[in-house]
Amino acid sequence: MKPTQIAEGIIRAILYLILITLGAYCLYLLQSLIIYIVFAAILSLIGKPIAGFLVSRLKFNKTIAVVTTMLFFILILLGVISLIIPLIIQQSENLSLLDVQSLEIKVNKLFEELSNYYGWNKSSIEAFLSGNNWVSTLNLGAVPEFLNSILGWLSGFTIALFSILFISFFLLKDSHLLERSLLIFFPNDTHARLKEAFSEIKNLLSRYFIGLFFQISILFVIYTTILVIFGIKNAMIIALLCSLLNLIPYVGPIIGGMLMFVLTMTANVEADFRTVILPKSMYVMIGFIFGQLVDNFFSQPYIFSKSVKSHPLEIFVIVISAGILFGTLGLIAAIPLYTAAKVIFKAFYANNRIVKSLTKDL
Repeated sequence: MKPTQIAEGIIRAILYLILITLGAYCLYLLQSLIIYIVFAAILSLIGKPIAGFLVSRLKFNKTIAVVTTMLFFILILLGVISLIIPLIIQQSENLSLLDVQSLEIKVNKLFEELSNYYGWNKSSIEAFLSGNNWVSTLNLGAVPEFLNSILGWLSGFTIALFSILFISFFLLKDSHLLERSLLIFFPNDTHARLKEAFSEIKNLLSRYFIGLFFQISILFVIYTTILVIFGIKNAMIIALLCSLLNLIPYVGPIIGGMLMFVLTMTANVEADFRTVILPKSMYVMIGFIFGQLVDNFFSQPYIFSKSVKSHPLEIFVIVISAGILFGTLGLIAAIPLYTAAKVIFKAFYANNRIVKSLTKDL
């Protein structure tokens, strides 16, 4: 090989590295936009059957069907907000009318009840509670900073919401828009197979996300029923939060159970610990476990088998591996990404023995 050819190869490799680095840096700068597109794609996959039903069965115009679908999503969001706002207002009123001394007495009483019931070392509890000015140690100067951060979060949330809805509208209106944008980066001879793969991915993920919606709805109904039966305040909000946490595989239900247990105890802080707080919390947790059993033995197996067409053990290994490598985000994104990868590998390597084994049900 001539020295000039070696030099050209080195220069070409350096240019490729520079371009890859610049591309990665641009992706880093545009990460918010990428997240918006991902969420918009998920929303469009969920709305695809709804818009299709309106067009095929009710004979809606395509644009009107898409607008109706987006309005449906907005109404759901407004419904969730209408549940949360009363809780925020109530907590704000409680803070404005807060009797600090009474609050301190109640907390001290709760600690004493816990130490008496479980036989904890009272000396350590008393040492912790010995200072009667524990409330005064709170940094009230941080309140304005906290309010500013809340306002900043709200403005960011508004921008994100508008962006996601705007992108979702066009992805629903033109279902091949994202597909055509991705095909630009691939050779022409692969377009036919990629189009088939994209179509299959959209169908599978659409069914998967709709299945998740029904999974959360079932848990929400079970949790709400249990909390209402035992007279827990803000039952629907607590049930909604715990249901949404279930979207995080394996870790989410644990966090949701702890959250429900704590909120149940604090909802009855004025009552007697032995006769009211502890029994009611235990009954609520039994109901929570019942909801998890329904989810683990009915909802999840049905979703995985009917939507992504993967064995539960296969899903378990993939989700755990993604969680170890990428944390919570990996737990959430593992199943959709794995499903998409299976479809793409089947389109290009259908004769491979491993691929054939993994994609036999697709």
